[in-house]
Amino acid sequence: MYDWANSVFATVVIAGFFPVVFKSYWGANLASTETTFWLGSANAAASLVVVCLAPFLGAIGDKYFLRKELLLVFMLFGVVSTALFAINPQGAWLLALVLYISATIGFMAANIFYDALLVPVSQYAQIDKVSGLGYGMGYLGGGLLLAICVYLSQQPALLGYSESIDAVLLSFLIVAIWWLVFSLPLALWTQDIQGDVEQSSKDGIISTTLMGFKKVFRQRQSRLFLFAYWIYIDGVDTIIRMAVDYGMAIGLESSDLILALLITQFVGFPAAIIYAYIGYHVSVKKSLLAGIVIYGVITWFAYSMTTAREFYILAVSIGLVQGGVQAMSRSFFGRMIPQGQSAEYFGIYNMLGKSAAIMGPLMMGAVSLISGSHRYSILSILLLFILGGYLLSRVEDISKPTGSVAAG
Repeated sequence: MYDWANSVFATVVIAGFFPVVFKSYWGANLASTETTFWLGSANAAASLVVVCLAPFLGAIGDKYFLRKELLLVFMLFGVVSTALFAINPQGAWLLALVLYISATIGFMAANIFYDALLVPVSQYAQIDKVSGLGYGMGYLGGGLLLAICVYLSQQPALLGYSESIDAVLLSFLIVAIWWLVFSLPLALWTQDIQGDVEQSSKDGIISTTLMGFKKVFRQRQSRLFLFAYWIYIDGVDTIIRMAVDYGMAIGLESSDLILALLITQFVGFPAAIIYAYIGYHVSVKKSLLAGIVIYGVITWFAYSMTTAREFYILAVSIGLVQGGVQAMSRSFFGRMIPQGQSAEYFGIYNMLGKSAAIMGPLMMGAVSLISGSHRYSILSILLLFILGGYLLSRVEDISKPTGSVAAG
């Protein structure tokens, strides 16, 4: 249910409404190039903060058994920041950026502990299904609320408004309420198992964090998987972040792009769940490799597409594998984690995941500038899937004995 709760922030705020409202309402007095610069800077700043804090937050969560509590603290931080968008006045672009950065930090930092809770609440044999179900519910919840908010923005009179922007601003408050209310099942009923932790309670957080890095990267399998994940998830995240920009660059209408986003969300719901069952019965590693291969085909297809219909096909294809690759990556890594150290390990996992979103967009931008072609820029992402897939193929496939993950 927490995936159902927090995914609306990623879908409605990050991917949907905030960039549009920032450019046309809060930053209307700024040049278009300035709003693009400030929005990109805000995204980079939020990611950088989480990249720097993630390993330390993970160590704190495990050391003091505060995984669930810290999740809820950062969730509230994100919820309050998101709700304040609704009363941010027109032209207040700087305050909008501050709220966006704080909300995004709350969203991403809470996910460190959410990922970590996957391990203590799952049976070893069920971890893939639980992870896939979480991502599936996230796609469904995010897509459902995005559809509702888009409809309300087009029919503001239903809410008693005469202007569309008023309905859009109210949508931010709806997102905050949704995120808070559907976090209550986790807050009230999810129990975090307090396993034994190896590090001494006398160790400081910095030394504990450094020891965590040594433990994670000392193990060849976890080290090799994290490097593979860092590369191929960069390709996944780049397509998520740049697909709309690429669609606009080749001349597609904004309405087509919003529809494609909704298609990806609703296809992603059953696909992530089915993908988890396939991974469980066939092999998590094989399912991940298959997803990476499909992403390679998607990238090649995107290079040559010209019509909105082809973009819809692309949206369906991405929906079929996006959630599955994300969910199976999380559960595959979860199988490598020693007892009582899930937040520490997932702190490093999330650090790499967030930092990965830097290389791909930069590579696309550089190729676009050098070649003068947006098509070559999207094709360059194929290199990330080839290299990431090769490194993943070198990781040992993990068996699925029965029992709990922690016991494993």
